[in-house]
Amino acid sequence: MSVTTELRVEPAAPVDLRRPGRVSRSGWITGAIGALTAVLYTWDLSSVGMGNSYYAAAVKAMSVSWKAFLFGSVDPGNFITVDKPPAALWVQALSARIFGFGSWSMLLPEALAGVGSVLVLHHLVKRWAGDTAAHLSALAFAVSPVALLMFRYNNPDAVLTFLGLAAAWALWSALETGRTRMLLAAGAISGLAFQAKMLQAFLVLPAFGLVYLVAGPPKLGRRIVQLALAGVTMVVSAGWWVAIVALWPASSRPFIGSTSDNSILSLIFGYNGLSRLFGRSGPGPGGGSGGPGGGTGFGGTPSWLRMFNAANGGQIGWLLPLALAGLLAGLWLTRRGPRTDLARAGWLLWGGWAAVCFVVFSKAQGIYHPYYTVQLAPAVGALAGAGGVALWKLGRTSTWLRMALPAALVVSGGWAVSLLDRTPAFHAWLRPAIVAGVALASAGMWVAWQFRNKALLVGAGAVAALTVLAGPAAYAAATIANAQGGPIIAAGPTGAGGGAGPGPGGGRAGGPGGNAKADQGLINYLEANRGTATYLVAAFGSGSSAPIIIATGEPVMTIGGFNGGDPAPTLAQFEALVAAGKVRFVLVGGQGGGQGGPGGNGSGQITSWVTQHGKAVPAGAYGGTGTSNLYDLAGAA
Repeated sequence: MSVTTELRVEPAAPVDLRRPGRVSRSGWITGAIGALTAVLYTWDLSSVGMGNSYYAAAVKAMSVSWKAFLFGSVDPGNFITVDKPPAALWVQALSARIFGFGSWSMLLPEALAGVGSVLVLHHLVKRWAGDTAAHLSALAFAVSPVALLMFRYNNPDAVLTFLGLAAAWALWSALETGRTRMLLAAGAISGLAFQAKMLQAFLVLPAFGLVYLVAGPPKLGRRIVQLALAGVTMVVSAGWWVAIVALWPASSRPFIGSTSDNSILSLIFGYNGLSRLFGRSGPGPGGGSGGPGGGTGFGGTPSWLRMFNAANGGQIGWLLPLALAGLLAGLWLTRRGPRTDLARAGWLLWGGWAAVCFVVFSKAQGIYHPYYTVQLAPAVGALAGAGGVALWKLGRTSTWLRMALPAALVVSGGWAVSLLDRTPAFHAWLRPAIVAGVALASAGMWVAWQFRNKALLVGAGAVAALTVLAGPAAYAAATIANAQGGPIIAAGPTGAGGGAGPGPGGGRAGGPGGNAKADQGLINYLEANRGTATYLVAAFGSGSSAPIIIATGEPVMTIGGFNGGDPAPTLAQFEALVAAGKVRFVLVGGQGGGQGGPGGNGSGQITSWVTQHGKAVPAGAYGGTGTSNLYDLAGAA
C-alpha cells in the first residue's frame, strides 16, 4: 500500500528591491500632481478680492461675533442670515480668526479643500482602477475649469465637493470591508455636507446607496440594516444645526434669509429645495430672482443638452464624451464579475454620481448656475481617467475593438475644438494643435497595436492625454488671469460663461454680492455721527450693506436680505427700530434695490417712509459729490 502526497507550492511573492522609505515612481507622480494643484489653486489667490461679498460679509461677521458664527449672519448685529447653512463659512471664519480677516485668509480653506479633493479622488481611483487611472483622473479633475474656479472662491461649493469625496472615501472602505462603522462615517460626513449647501449635498446619495446595496460584502438583510443606520446617522449629523435654529426663539435670533416666513424648514425645502428643481411661479424668496445671483437664465434653458450649451460647456463639458465612452467600456469589461466585484462597483459609484448630477443640473427649472457643476467634476474626472484605461483594455480584447479608444479620442478632440470655437480669439493656435494631437495619437495607437510596440503605445497614450486635457487646462489658466467677483462667475476667458461679462453683476466686480468698495468718507461720517444707534447704517440689499460690513465689522442692517426682497423687517418693525433709536442712518437705493423686490413691497414701503420722514444728508457732508442717497432719521425718532 502506497501513499502519494501531493506538495502544492504557492508562487513566491515578488520581492521589493527598493530601499526602505524610498518613494516609488507612482508616489513621485502623485506628489507632482498635488504640488501642481496647490500652485494652480493658490497662485495669486487674492486677485479675486472679496469674491462674493455677500458671503464675505458673513465671514467678517462670523469672525467678530460667535452668535453670527452659529447662525451664519450677514452682519455682526445678527439681523439676517445668508441663504445657506454656515458650515462652509465656518472654516473661512476660523481662518479669519487665526490669520486676520482678508481675501487670502478667507480663500485659503477653499484652495486647501481643492487640493484635498484632488488627492482624495486620486486615492479612491487608485484603490479602484490602479495608478495610471488615478493619475489621469486627478489631473482631469484638477484642471477642470469649474473646479479651479470654485476652489479659488468663497461660495459653499468647494467645501460641499470636498465633503462629498470624503464621504465616498468612507463608503469605499465599507465596500472593501463590509464594516458598519465606515458606512456610518459616510452618513455623518454627508450630513455635514448638508450643512454646507443643504439638499444639493444629497445628490450623491443615490449612487452611494445603489453601489453598497449591489456590491456590499454582507448579506442583503445586513446591507439594508447598515444603510438604514447610515441614514439615521446622516439625519442626526445634518439635523442638529437645523434643530437649534428651529427651536431658538425667533425674537432672539436673526431672520432666516431668503424665506418669506423666517423658517429654516422653508429655506431647506423651499428656496434651497423644491424651487430649485421645479421653479416657482409668482413672487417670493426662492422665485425667479431670489438669492445670490438668483434667476433661471444664467445656465440656459433646462434640457438634456444643457451641460453642452454656451453657459456650461466650457465649464464642465470638455470630458463628458470621453467619460461616457469610458463608463460604457468599464461596465462591459466587468459585466461577468461577481456581485461584490469592486471593479464594477467603481463604475456604478462614479457613473451613478455623474448621472444624478447630470440629470438634476440639466433639468432644474429653478435657480441654477453653471458653477454648481463643480459637484459633477470629480465623477467626470474619474470616469474620463479610468475610462481611458478601460478603453485601452477593451482594445486588447479583440481586434475590432482596438479603434474604440482612438474613436473616443477623435470625438473628444472634435468637441474640444467646437468649444474653443465659441471664443475664437482665445489661443487660436490651440484648435489646430488639438487636431494634430488627435491625429498623431490615433495613428500612433494603430501602429503600436499592429507591431505590438509597447513603447510607441505609451507615447501615443501620453500624446492623447495631453491633447484631451489641453482645452480645459487652457481655460483653467485663463481663469486665474481672469479673476472675478460677484455671484455670476464663469471659468475661462471673457465671454466663456455664456454671456457673463464685465459690468454690474455680470461676472466681474460689482453687482449684488460683487466686489464693490465701501466709501471710506461715508464710513467716517457714519462712525462720527452714529451716536447710540445699534446699527451703523441700514441699507437695502447686500450689494449696499456688504462692503460696509467688510470694511468696518460693525452691525449693518441689510433690509430685505440679499436683493432687498425678504420681508425683513416689515414697515412696522422698521418704524419701531427707528423709534427705539436702534436705526438712525439709511442708504436708499444702491445695488440691493430697495424698490420692492420679489419679497413683496416691504422694501419699497420702507424706502418711501424713509424719504418722507428722513432728512437727506448732503453728499458734501462726507466728502462726496452729486446727489446723496443717505438719510438721517434722527428727527423721525
